[in-house]
Amino acid sequence: MSIKRVLFVCIHNSARSQMAMTYLNHYGSELGFEAESAGLEPGSLNPLAVEAMRLDGLDMSNNPTNSVFDFYKEGRKYRYVITVCDPEAAEKCPVFAGVAKRIHMGFKDPSSFTGTQEEKIAKTIEVREEIKQAVLSFIEQYQDR
Repeated sequence: MSIKRVLFVCIHNSARSQMAMTYLNHYGSELGFEAESAGLEPGSLNPLAVEAMRLDGLDMSNNPTNSVFDFYKEGRKYRYVITVCDPEAAEKCPVFAGVAKRIHMGFKDPSSFTGTQEEKIAKTIEVREEIKQAVLSFIEQYQDR
């Protein structure tokens, strides 16, 4: 089985790309998927995203945040590069050599949520579920490619 390397990219590599990477590595590793995540301007992990994933039984609290440009400079190669931010930010991502397919999956940014802590975690869980379903659909669509 050949390894299908996937890179998830968003702005800060703090929530959406981290959740997508965690789900793909959890559900897709036995099917040959290997995921990483990076950001255009890497920050620190979003505690709402960490908590939302913990509530789904997955720990991403020790994940590093990475720069997409560092990965590019290192010459990393991916079969799929998936942007999970807004379309304007997705256009700023570098083009990786050897990428077979570039995909965009847009999700709301948990760092933009307002309200009480309970309201923000509830909105983050909604995004988490959207990401989870998108990753599961991606696995189903691309597992044999």
